Amino acid sequence: MARIPLTCWLAAGWIALAAASSPAQEQAASPADAAWVASLQRAAEALEWSDELVRQDWRLQRRPTTDAARILDPTDRCILEGDRDTCLARFRALETEGRIPAVRGPTVIVLHGLGEGRSSMQPLVEHLRNRLDANVLSFGYASSRAGIDDHGRSLDSVVAGLPDADRISFVGHSLGNLVVRRWMSLAAAADLARAHRMVMLGAPNQGSDLARMASRFWILASLADGAARDLVVDWAKVSPTLAVPSCPFGIVAGGKGDDRGYSSLLAGDDDAVVRVEETRLEGADDFLLVPVNHAAMMKNPTVQQATVSFLETGRFPDDPPGAGR
Repeated sequence: MARIPLTCWLAAGWIALAAASSPAQEQAASPADAAWVASLQRAAEALEWSDELVRQDWRLQRRPTTDAARILDPTDRCILEGDRDTCLARFRALETEGRIPAVRGPTVIVLHGLGEGRSSMQPLVEHLRNRLDANVLSFGYASSRAGIDDHGRSLDSVVAGLPDADRISFVGHSLGNLVVRRWMSLAAAADLARAHRMVMLGAPNQGSDLARMASRFWILASLADGAARDLVVDWAKVSPTLAVPSCPFGIVAGGKGDDRGYSSLLAGDDDAVVRVEETRLEGADDFLLVPVNHAAMMKNPTVQQATVSFLETGRFPDDPPGAGR
């Protein structure tokens, strides 16, 4: 069973306490409360597993550094949990039976950021599915349970497992971009040759001043785990392992377009988490500044429009509403 973060247990406990202190006729938890607790548990479990195979919204996942695996159907219902070989055999059987659809032709893989799950990217995923003539897949990874190298290797498994996807593009939010860059440094030449375009949203390409601030506090640095540790403690070691994308790529940064940004803790313009200058990477084919904070990028209409434009043409729109270069 997945370990549920303390905050989730506290929320569930608060609901139980409120129910216990209510009049007898109101003690039964409402369907809405039950659904909310179930949603919290699914969100917590999502942070424990990394995708190894993805077929539309079917996925084979593995718990990092273990042999534990599971299969999720398109509703995120677990239909089998066991060791990887057993789950892989069942996944292949479901494909043979035609229950799991194949992925063929142009494909876009969307990646979430640190401490998030696939659900955080769903607004952007739905937007892309409604506007692109391509498969749009969401890649989930246990960001706090393993490092960027592990996540890059999980992405490698996903890409290698899509032999009929002849053209693969990527859209990453925050840490997700570093996962793609790590994959690009270790991918097989044939898989790397299928990389078509990439859109980076709020990418800490030059590391993170916010993370460097955290590293000065012993307690925060000692508690950092997984990919967070890569940013807070080990960035000098991790940075050289990240490739500059070999395909055309565009960068969307969040900021106010001034020298203050959204955070008083950061110098210069920023999206409240990543400084605009930290998103830059030599070799980018286009750059766009949008007045949006880090956590809201995937819901922002200008960012969504710009992402579609770059995936289709290799350029951002000339004059998107409220944006600049």
